[in-house]
Amino acid sequence: MDSISSRIAKVSPSLTLAVTAQAKAMIAKGEEVYALAGGEPEVDTPNFIKEAAIEALRAGKTKYTPAGGIPELREALSAKFLTDNQLKYAANQICVTGGAKMACFNAILAVVEEGNEVIIPTPFWVSYPEMVRLAGGIPVLVETKESTGWKMTPEQFEEAMTPATKMVIINSPGNPTGAVYTEEELRALGEIALEEDIVILSDEIYEKLVYGEAKHVSIASLSEDLYNLTITVNGFSKCYSMTGWRLGYTAAPKPLADAIDKIQNHTISNANTFSQYGALAALQGDQSFIEDLRGEYDVKRQFVFSRLKAIPNIRVVEPQGAFYFFVYTGNTGLKSLNLCDKLLSRYKVAAVPGVAFGYDEGIRLSYCTTLDVLNEGLTRFEQFCREH
Repeated sequence: MDSISSRIAKVSPSLTLAVTAQAKAMIAKGEEVYALAGGEPEVDTPNFIKEAAIEALRAGKTKYTPAGGIPELREALSAKFLTDNQLKYAANQICVTGGAKMACFNAILAVVEEGNEVIIPTPFWVSYPEMVRLAGGIPVLVETKESTGWKMTPEQFEEAMTPATKMVIINSPGNPTGAVYTEEELRALGEIALEEDIVILSDEIYEKLVYGEAKHVSIASLSEDLYNLTITVNGFSKCYSMTGWRLGYTAAPKPLADAIDKIQNHTISNANTFSQYGALAALQGDQSFIEDLRGEYDVKRQFVFSRLKAIPNIRVVEPQGAFYFFVYTGNTGLKSLNLCDKLLSRYKVAAVPGVAFGYDEGIRLSYCTTLDVLNEGLTRFEQFCREH
């Protein structure tokens, strides 16, 4: 259709959402599906968070807020950054928006101009390249390897740079690989970004979900120069099990923060008002929920890793964060979309094809579900692999 803009025509639908929707449709028809595709915690939002939002509704907190969010929430996020990340962001440097996805898009829109290049390590979260295209930019994909733990090396970063490079996206802990960059690795990448004034979009949505000896480090905390070049993105979806609440946020140097605030003024106006009061309660309330959730995921992570290691025709790197495994399936002889179609239609196991993440010889399996679902889903996945 000629009336559709060329910018939109270049954008692909989200395969992660498509697979999840397909699995849910099958379940709604009464089919038993083992859903290992989802990107959201299976547990409900803690009651004290829900009650805070309900109380806000009852108190009439249903009107517009400032574009960047209610002052109390921005102040609480400022305190959170100082305590958790050793970062000093004033409240007016923080913008609360409709999910971390929107936060990433706002950050990209604030920086990227027509023809600018944005470096994105693969496997990448599905929406990064499409957001860059929507902003008129050009995604430059850097293929990482299992041997480096699915992390971009400084050498790869340098090779990918051109005079048109405007931004680099670092997602740690990462989706879909669970990779966590060390402080030393971040410093090395940061030095290269500083040499050419390349803005860093640091997506830290899984920061609380790290395991073993791994530690989350915010790249903006490593030096004043890196602070001035970084937009930090985070949200409430993963660690507080608030996916449907749609609340994320950016924190940035004041000029970039003002640009993001301006975008918000002319797009969504403000994030959902009463949801923001739930988020405020989440930050100020009992944080043991997060540690309990992390502990449960660590048990599931180790269980899934032990199972996957025993399956023929695949390879897997132990993830250090998030709640995914990115599984190399190239030895099956099937491309990822075909593999996931067969796995779902014949074995009733939902997984996300690696092509959605820019890597067609792998699939993403999520372990943010019950142990029973994981056990049966992996049994069926093993059967599939042995037959291919």
